[in-house]
Amino acid sequence: MSLLLNIEQRNAVLNSMIKWLEKEKETLLKANTKDMDGYKGDDLAMYDRLKVDDNKIEGMVRSLQELEQQEDPLNKERFHFEHGNGMSVSNRTAPFGTVLIIYESRPDVTIEAAGIAFKSGNKIVLKGGKESLNSNLVLVDLWHKALQENQISTSWVTYLQYDRSETQAFLENPTQKLDLIVPRGGEKLIAFVKQHATCPVIVSGRGNNFVFVDVDADQDMAIDIIINAKTTKISACNALDKVLIHEQLPNKSVFLDTLTKKLLESKVTIWVDGHLNGLANTSLIANEAIWYEEFLDYKILLGEVKDLKEAMVKINKYGGGHSAAIITKNDSSATEFMNGVDTAAVYHNASTRFTDGGQFGLGGELAISTDKLHQRGPIGLQHLVTNKWYIKGNGQVR
Repeated sequence: MSLLLNIEQRNAVLNSMIKWLEKEKETLLKANTKDMDGYKGDDLAMYDRLKVDDNKIEGMVRSLQELEQQEDPLNKERFHFEHGNGMSVSNRTAPFGTVLIIYESRPDVTIEAAGIAFKSGNKIVLKGGKESLNSNLVLVDLWHKALQENQISTSWVTYLQYDRSETQAFLENPTQKLDLIVPRGGEKLIAFVKQHATCPVIVSGRGNNFVFVDVDADQDMAIDIIINAKTTKISACNALDKVLIHEQLPNKSVFLDTLTKKLLESKVTIWVDGHLNGLANTSLIANEAIWYEEFLDYKILLGEVKDLKEAMVKINKYGGGHSAAIITKNDSSATEFMNGVDTAAVYHNASTRFTDGGQFGLGGELAISTDKLHQRGPIGLQHLVTNKWYIKGNGQVR
């Protein structure tokens, strides 16, 4: 592992990167136009993630600015113990070493995730998808310019321009030491990485998020939240896929009619379970397997449950472990739901679209983990660290 860069050096590189991004904005936009023109797939989510425009570049700059202002996450004391023999024992945060990030389509990951990894003292190895190659190569070149400007080796940020078989070979027999791998993307990518990796993997990317409309929900609020969570960014892992409705919801037919009309206005395809079969402008699901699906598309599934308990059981069975929300005026029901649902983020009367490092005050995220070790949900700067024991003595033996 390389010698640790001090916080002044790390912040100086981030500050340089901000300037290079602003200076080379047109170069990045031209490179992204090549990527967009070259994409021939029909995956709406991937197409949306691939696009870089002025707003996305502003978001990249903002994430680096917020990152630069955050405290150094390293060398923070987490535990201290004075041994009876006089030794001082402490546990402090430390970098992992080298982090490999494998991701599809999203050039902004080359900035946000790499920035978080770098500021937390880790070397970053980036493996983007072929669809975003031109954009990523420009961004990595800017990272190298920012590093060189501060007399720091470009080996802190490297890019793997590998195809699938080369990536598999690298995972199975890395040409450099890897301490952590984070795949960001669909289930096929995650399964591929877990199958071939020889070091720890943090799973990120799968959503399949639920909203439960309880019996005493504010129905206008419920509709607003559902529309927001479903339609504002269908490519996001925090987007909504499934809605469960309490069977005793007052004026249920009016609520469903209003909800379906609003969804159709946004061109959302609506599926329903057997309880709601016959609802206008919807299609009955063919089988139960669809409950497990993450759509990443203008699709939604509406279902009915008899009570809060059934809603929780269904979410825990089918959900992706990412985000779930309850819409209710009943605080005790909300508390039961939030304690009982097994997801990284749980909401009461708010959209699942807030599951995001920036929205949670982390200044961005490396990924959103649906694993439980070692960090769950958005992985921010303070989470991309491991720990180390420091023992100071004066000749003690055991």
